Parts: sequence; C-alpha cells; structure tokens
Amino acid sequence: MDERQLRILRELGELGSVAAVAEALLVTPSAVSQQLRLLQRTIPVPLTERAGRRLALTAAGQALAEAAIEVEAALARARQTVEEFVAEPAGTVSVAAFHSAALVFFPRLLRALTGPDAPRLALADEDVAQERFPKLTRDYDLVLAHRFDHAPPWPRTVAVTPLLHEPLDIALPTGHPLTAKARLTAREVAAEPWVCVHDGFPVLPLFDAIATAAGRRPELVHRVNEFAVVAELVAAGGGIALLPRWTTRPHPGVVLRPLAGVRARRHIDVLHRPERSARRAVRTVLAELRRAAAEVQE
Repeated sequence: MDERQLRILRELGELGSVAAVAEALLVTPSAVSQQLRLLQRTIPVPLTERAGRRLALTAAGQALAEAAIEVEAALARARQTVEEFVAEPAGTVSVAAFHSAALVFFPRLLRALTGPDAPRLALADEDVAQERFPKLTRDYDLVLAHRFDHAPPWPRTVAVTPLLHEPLDIALPTGHPLTAKARLTAREVAAEPWVCVHDGFPVLPLFDAIATAAGRRPELVHRVNEFAVVAELVAAGGGIALLPRWTTRPHPGVVLRPLAGVRARRHIDVLHRPERSARRAVRTVLAELRRAAAEVQE
C-alpha cells in the first residue's frame, strides 16, 4: 500500500462513491478503481462492499481509513520537517579541501560566515589523488578538489562549480640566477634539482611534460605533497619546485617565475552531490566560495 491508495480509501469512506472520489481528487473513476484494486491485493480481508448503489467500507476498510488519517498526518509532519531543514539558513555544512585550498578558503569562510543566521561550518582537510575526490562527496556537503588540464574531467555523477583555473609557477630560492629572468623555459629548469610530489598525485605529470619539452629528465630529489613545506625546502636551497600562483602563501625566501612552453594550470572546483544544494545553508557556503575565489584571483 502507498499514501495515494490510503487517501483514496479515506475519501471513499467519506464520499461514498468512486465517481465522487474521482471528482474530488481530479482523477478519472477508472484510476480510482485501479488504485482500490491494488490496495485490496495487499489486504487479506475485503475493504469495500456494495450498499445499494453506493460502495461502502467494510469494518476492516473503515479501520484502515482511520489509520490512513494518522499516516497522512505523520507524512505531513515529515514533509514539514524536511522543508524546514532545507530552508534553514544556519544549518551545518561540511566542507573538505585539499591542503593549499584549505589554507586559502577556510579562513575566508570562517570570517565571512558569522552571525546567528550563518551556516555552521564543519571543515576538514582531505589531500587525496584526483580520482578519489568525487568519492568524498558521500561524506561531505562540499568538496574542494583540483585537477590539471591534462587530467580527465570529473564524473557526471557529481555537480561541479568552478572556482579557479590557477597557473603553477617555478619556485626558486631568492638569489638564484634564474630569478633574473621574467619567464623560464623547460630546458632551463630541467637542469635543476627538484622538489616534487609523491607518485599518483596530479602535479607529477607536469614533470613528464617538462622532460619532454626539455629533452631530458629533471632530477627529482625530494618528495613532498604539502606546498608550505615545499616552499620551505626551496627557500633552504633544497631544489626548485612548481607552486600554485594564487593559493600558495608568499614566502620571503621564494621567488615565483612563470614557465613558458608547458601548460601548467590546475582547475580548483567544488564538487557535491546534486541533492546537497537543495539546502539553503549549502547554497550560502557555495556562493561564499565563489566570492572568495574572485577575491583570490584579483
């Protein structure tokens, strides 16, 4: 049985005929009769009986019709609860981000979303390989993820809100001879020792592109995923690296120079399951992320 069938049974008890029920519910009499037959199949005793030209409820039918009133009331309360949850401006919104995005966006969200009507934030860092970001949408309302131009697009099972299309620049220690140049070529940087990410992370294919353009393989000396640590190693003379232009905190010991001849850019996007954005609180956080991204790019 379902809600519609119970509603028809209840109306039949009050109105006394299939035609009257059909008129009240704006359906055809045949549709009413069909739903009554389907309901009867699930009940082991008769629900209706003929009373002259009228179709009346049996005692079992009357008992079920009375129970239908409680069912409708419970469903109405459930719908109201859902509507209030969806419209609640101050509901909790969980947000996950990889490290450099968290460094830039999390403080901005906390500063911007204050007051009694602001969403409550539950923030978490999740630094994973690209293919694992969509899976995080099971656990979080919003997931800040990154992928590079050479990488496959996000699966169609998640909704995508673009935030930034961010260049990666060559990070050099201050005083390095290459800082005198406005732009660097793959041949120039391939001769240097490098600080790079671990295998399986999306920055790594850029080193293959640099090697192809330079005709030689760069020496990958240190393996570090956290860009803040990478900047410290570069400043200490541990090698050069690729660092994001906008989401890396400036370091006094590091100079950034653009790389010519290799397309080194990444997409920073917000991923979420489409139904999550039905909530007002989630839409508020999403709008604030877009505003913060515009601020970062400026």
